Amino acid sequence: MNPSTEPRLIILDRDGVINLDSEAFIKSPDEWVPIPGSLGAIARLKARGWCVAVATNQSGIARGLYDRETLERVHQKMFAAVEQAGGGIDLLEFCPHGPDDGCDCRKPAPGLYRRIAERLGVDLAGVPVIGDSLRDLQAAIAVGAAPMLVLTGKGEQSRANLGRAGGLPVFADLAAAVESLLQNT
Repeated sequence: MNPSTEPRLIILDRDGVINLDSEAFIKSPDEWVPIPGSLGAIARLKARGWCVAVATNQSGIARGLYDRETLERVHQKMFAAVEQAGGGIDLLEFCPHGPDDGCDCRKPAPGLYRRIAERLGVDLAGVPVIGDSLRDLQAAIAVGAAPMLVLTGKGEQSRANLGRAGGLPVFADLAAAVESLLQNT
């Protein structure tokens, strides 16, 4: 990606950023419910020429809570909802592994972000990464990206664990984070 001719990249977490999170996991398309304002935020990014990628841990597969086909149906619902709002997701990467599998793609490991960089041919230095959990932020820092915390999902708990968010930008939700990004770019 040539920064002068290609769109700017942003990486979003899924659960707790785009859609409501659940301690019991999002196991079906019916359980996938967008956070108010998130779909419009993605549409605003796309309208301004941004490339939108999603990186999501999906250990429910390793835990036997749902299979890859069900996850694909959840993602198809998300893609359709984003498109209906006037936006789009250019790339989605997910980790199907469990916490003890030792993979390099489960956040806080940076493998998902590196996969996005490789597939898009970009350097992640300074790329905004919006997440609600410490692992999202840790993976972003590991690749030199610019982490941003939202208080939806696990965000309030993450902020408490970081103390004043460790100097990272903190926003109420994805819509507020995107508004700030668009005002400053």
